[in-house]
Amino acid sequence: MNTHFLGDTAVLLGRSLRHVTRSLDTIITTVITPVAFLLLFVYVFGGAIDTGPDSGSYVNYLLPGILLITIASGIAYTAYRLFLDMKGGIVERLQSLPIARSAVLWGHVLTSLFATLISLAVVVGVALLMGFRSPAGPLAWFGVVGILLLFTLALTWLAVIAGLSATTPDGAGAFSYPLIFLPFISSAFVPTDTMPGPVRAFAEHQPVTYIVNAIRDLFAQQPVGTDLWIAIAWCVGILIVAYTFAMVTYRRTIA
Repeated sequence: MNTHFLGDTAVLLGRSLRHVTRSLDTIITTVITPVAFLLLFVYVFGGAIDTGPDSGSYVNYLLPGILLITIASGIAYTAYRLFLDMKGGIVERLQSLPIARSAVLWGHVLTSLFATLISLAVVVGVALLMGFRSPAGPLAWFGVVGILLLFTLALTWLAVIAGLSATTPDGAGAFSYPLIFLPFISSAFVPTDTMPGPVRAFAEHQPVTYIVNAIRDLFAQQPVGTDLWIAIAWCVGILIVAYTFAMVTYRRTIA
C-alpha cells in the first residue's frame, strides 16, 4: 500500500458508484428482484409452508435467505463492471497513471459493499412493512450486519476473479447463478428435515444453511451455538482463497 492508496481508491469508488446509480438494470436486479422474491414467497407460498411451531411468522423465517440472495444478485454486477473496464482499456489506462495498482480492484470491491448495504437496507425496510419483527438488541444486529458484510466481501472477491477471467459480458455475470440458487437448497425457505436424504445432507452442510441459521437465531435473540462460528469460518475461508486467487490473476493480467 502506498501513500496514494486511500485517495486513489476513494476516487475510483466514486466513479463506480456513479455508474451504479445511472444503471436502471442494476437497480432492478439488486433491489427490486429480492423484494419481489420476498413478496412472492410470503404472500403466495408462505401460507402452505410449515416452518414449525417456534419459528414465528414466515417473513421472519424467510428474511435471512432473501438477504443472501440480495448479496448474490449484487455481486454479479461487480464482475460485469470489472470486465467492461478490462476489455474497454480503462484498467490498462489507469495502470499507466501514477496510482496505486490495487486501488482499481478495491474501488470495485468497496462499490459492491456500499451498493449491497443499500440493497439490504431496502429489503429489511420492506420486510418490516410486511410484518417482520425482531427482539434483537444492538449487539445481535451488529452481528447480523457483520456476517452479511463478511459474506458480501467474500463473494465480491469471487466476482473479481470472474471479472478478470471472463471472455464475454455474459460469462462475467453468469458465475453468480449457482450462488443465487444455493439458498433454495438450504434452510432458507423450508426446514431441511423435510428434504430427501442426499438433498438434506447437502443442504445441512453447505455454508448458506449455517449463515441463515446464525442470522435467524440472532434476529430471534436466541443462542446461536456453533452455527455462527461455522458461518464465520466459511466466509473467512472463501474470502482468503478468493482474495489470493484474485490478486494472482490481477498481477498476471496486467503484467
